[in-house]
Amino acid sequence: MSCGHEHYEEFFETAKVGQPVRDFTLETFDPAEGGFGSVSLEEIKKQGKWTILVFYPADFTFVCPTELADLAEKHAELVKLGAEVLSVSTDTKFVHMAWKNDERLLKNVKFQMAADPNGEVSRYFDVWDPESGLDLRGTFIISPDGVLVGSEVNFFNVGRNADELVRKMQANVHLRAHPAEACPAKWEPGQKTLTPSEKLVGKVAEALGK
Repeated sequence: MSCGHEHYEEFFETAKVGQPVRDFTLETFDPAEGGFGSVSLEEIKKQGKWTILVFYPADFTFVCPTELADLAEKHAELVKLGAEVLSVSTDTKFVHMAWKNDERLLKNVKFQMAADPNGEVSRYFDVWDPESGLDLRGTFIISPDGVLVGSEVNFFNVGRNADELVRKMQANVHLRAHPAEACPAKWEPGQKTLTPSEKLVGKVAEALGK
């Protein structure tokens, strides 16, 4: 009875913001190399990189190529910030390859396209929709230490903005180097941050020079 309960808890475990992410491995199609491979969170952490997971419903659909094209435009900036970017769906690596080769919107995609056909990783990040068997539009940022620091989930019909993903990454990189600080709304590099303390209570406007 006890073992069954433990198994139940493990099976339904999901990633939570502020908590360590368990290791996972995904097969990939790598457009930059033109071939298949695999990637694991453990390997990315060993390289001292951030991990960005961009889940989407399915290949050969409609909003999805616009999102991946938008992400491709910001890929170089995210790499410069120290991130490994992975797009993820429940399609196979073979379908990823066919879609990349067919869809002109994906011509500039260089990040690895990860396959989660059994939905295991998608379930762990709580983006898998059991009714359709597809992933919701989930974006997750994992620190080089393996801690989930960012989570955003949209329904199937609302596309994301990679500009905001870059901004969030810039803020997370800054805060990793300055852990006593906090970034206010719309913060961008070079702008004022906040240092929480009793002196700041009720005085945020003054601290931001407003």
